[in-house]
Amino acid sequence: MTQVVHVLRRYGIAIVTVALFAFLAATTDSFLSQANFRNVLDQQSALLIAASFATITMIAGGFDLSVASVFVVAPLFALQVENATGNALLAVLVGVAVGLGVGVANGLIVTTLKVNSFIATLATSFMVFGAGFLISDRSVLRASTDAYPAIARTRFWGLTTATWIAFGVVAVAWLLLSRTRFGRHVYATGGNAEAARLAGVPVARVKTIAFGLAGAAAGLAGVVSSSRTLSALPSDDFSFVFGVIAAVVVGGTSIAGGEGAVWRTVAGAFFIALMVNGFNLHQVDPIWQRVIQGGVILGAVAIDSWTQRRPQ
Repeated sequence: MTQVVHVLRRYGIAIVTVALFAFLAATTDSFLSQANFRNVLDQQSALLIAASFATITMIAGGFDLSVASVFVVAPLFALQVENATGNALLAVLVGVAVGLGVGVANGLIVTTLKVNSFIATLATSFMVFGAGFLISDRSVLRASTDAYPAIARTRFWGLTTATWIAFGVVAVAWLLLSRTRFGRHVYATGGNAEAARLAGVPVARVKTIAFGLAGAAAGLAGVVSSSRTLSALPSDDFSFVFGVIAAVVVGGTSIAGGEGAVWRTVAGAFFIALMVNGFNLHQVDPIWQRVIQGGVILGAVAIDSWTQRRPQ
């Protein structure tokens, strides 16, 4: 029984994602079309960018709600720069820098002031949302050059650059978490921060870096999304972070910290994306879609809680 639990904890999301793929392929004629796959990948690009590094933050024992505010506000700063200079690359760098700054601030608040990460990032979210309304003067911002839309909308080998950027960011996050000393420190910090500190792990630095990287990724995700839609507008909408958290949690990353993997988050994101895609292809009522998605997330958290109580 213990072996079964171990396999389910490690590979469960991959198993159910493959099963869902097979089910949709067998029941929906248009599901296997190249156009449908390209559309799903393009739509999930921003979420994958943000979720890959949000995974690292959660494994380190943090919980970052400011992902949504950075996602909304970073492209507002980016487009202000693009409108003023006509330089799309500089705009991207500014958007990422805004996210990095917010993330580092979150990390310092959590590690230095000892504020719970949920409360800290909730508070900074409102501050960042407010900054978005100020920087945009409550107006929709649009790109002034063709270079900015090209960031996400150019196609290579049939896939958009947004998709390729997402693949690159996921690869970097996976390598950082699974192949570096920093990644080992992330697991140690999230598993038992005090034991990690006594073992010589710079816990505060690890958490601050994790929050900083998550902020930078959210900023890049916002820029990519605004490039896809050709505009950005100020709001105080938290919906993006719910999608990110859903992908991370459904992917099997423990909300208690110390356990998870970037590939699981990717699988979780695609499980949810395929589920929504299947709903749309089968014309399921959007209200029921929300109910079912909520049930899936609740089930994932319940399974995580149950497996945490099982012997390793």
